[in-house]
Amino acid sequence: MLTLDPKEISTQKLHGYLLGAIAPRPIAFASTIDADGNPNLSPFSFFNVFGANPPVLIFSPARRVRDNTIKHTLENALETKEVVINVVNYAIVQQMSLSSTEYDKGVNEFVKAGFTMLKSDKVKPYRVAESPVQIECKVKDVIFTGDEGGAGNLIVCEVVKMHISEDVLDENGAIDQHKIDLVARAGGNYYSRARDGFFEIPKPIATLGIGVDRIPLDIRNSTILTGNNLGMLGNVEELPSKENVDNFGKEHPKFIGLETTKKHTFAQEYLKKNDVESAWKVLLLK
Repeated sequence: MLTLDPKEISTQKLHGYLLGAIAPRPIAFASTIDADGNPNLSPFSFFNVFGANPPVLIFSPARRVRDNTIKHTLENALETKEVVINVVNYAIVQQMSLSSTEYDKGVNEFVKAGFTMLKSDKVKPYRVAESPVQIECKVKDVIFTGDEGGAGNLIVCEVVKMHISEDVLDENGAIDQHKIDLVARAGGNYYSRARDGFFEIPKPIATLGIGVDRIPLDIRNSTILTGNNLGMLGNVEELPSKENVDNFGKEHPKFIGLETTKKHTFAQEYLKKNDVESAWKVLLLK
């Protein structure tokens, strides 16, 4: 295993390792305005949501590694204390990338990247009309983590208004993750299209799973079942009853009397289909 001490490698190299390892990252497409009223638009992937009451978003226009300069977004946020965070979906990812070009101060990235400026309701910075979700924010604080190249500048934003396109909502009025089609940032030139990789895992807090420690030792020590497989098996509230296992065996006699390896292989196939109950029944059959 490669072991690194941040103090013993260059900031540029460390920066690359961090961005490659901590990914994918959501993108804050930040719209700001300077004291003279000039719009600015730029994407940042040091970003996330940190609370709902009050609703708080934090993003970081870090100091440039190469020359330790700061970005126009940070300057504007400090001057005006307002920002709009627009989310980025696949339909606008190329334009978003173009807007990250380091144009001179005062150049309007909305125009350069071909976006439509939409007037906000409660703040001065404009919204990106093409973004499916636009979030108007007041800057509550800026936390400076250092003064050298690569240091973060955490802009703490309180949400004062959200705008959500009805095109990305499901029949219950919730955001449909497939419709919104978000993209995320990874290392180097890589991005991730979120909906291509979605899968569901039932939240353990909804039930009290038995835990991996309660799984019989011969199953826990399987050479076939993976850690993810054991996590799924340990997330059930209780094991199937003997009666249910026996009935399953009558319906699927091919599983009765199997050697351990084959039994675990069949159980794994059920787990791939998220059928945990059937996987347990296969494993418990004698």
